[in-house]
Amino acid sequence: MSATFGVIVFPGSNCDHDAYHALAHIMNAKTKFLWHKDTDLSDIDFLLVPGGFSYGDYLRSGAIARFSPIMQSVIDFAQKGNPVLGICNGFQILLEAGLLPGAMLHNKDLRFVCKQTHLRCETSNTLFTRNIKKNTVLQIPVAHGEGNYFTDQDQLKELNDNDQVVFRYCDADGNATEEANFNGSVDNIAGICNTQRNVLGMMPHPERAVEKIIGSDDGKHIFKSVLNELAVA
Repeated sequence: MSATFGVIVFPGSNCDHDAYHALAHIMNAKTKFLWHKDTDLSDIDFLLVPGGFSYGDYLRSGAIARFSPIMQSVIDFAQKGNPVLGICNGFQILLEAGLLPGAMLHNKDLRFVCKQTHLRCETSNTLFTRNIKKNTVLQIPVAHGEGNYFTDQDQLKELNDNDQVVFRYCDADGNATEEANFNGSVDNIAGICNTQRNVLGMMPHPERAVEKIIGSDDGKHIFKSVLNELAVA
């Protein structure tokens, strides 16, 4: 039986249909929408928390969505070892829910940034990157105003020591330069996973990079890795 992917929809989500299209129409995965008031995830094998502006990004990005009825089910789902991917606002929500460490600040220049970026894959030791060779450079777009990832030096050391940094912003040649770190994230971090390695949060949008006609299909590598992992699980 094929795995079922669930895409959560919060009031203000605007990347839910992009995620659904990438999974259902490009990757040919069984996919369904989940309303933020749903709590039954018994038929879901993989959860995607999409980008957007949940609840208008009032207070802090993701701060209100964290208290949606579905989120306790998401926490339970993740704590059982099931895979969860949070993209952009989804990453922010996972941080607010305590499923990932750290916090998001406003971009260093205080401007919303929407452009193509390059990411360096830092580890193949996650179900999201198993089929991506370490140090591979992916071209994935970003669209955020609060993507400046922050954590203290002790937590940063833990992330690096535990191989939890999954993606870093880099240039086209794979160099993690200050110029490539356009939003000011500590240590050029673009994506991290939890210690159990089943929850990934990333600011760039792989669901917007699944068709070459719109600039890149490098995001397919992430979804292929997931599908391959679920097929053998």
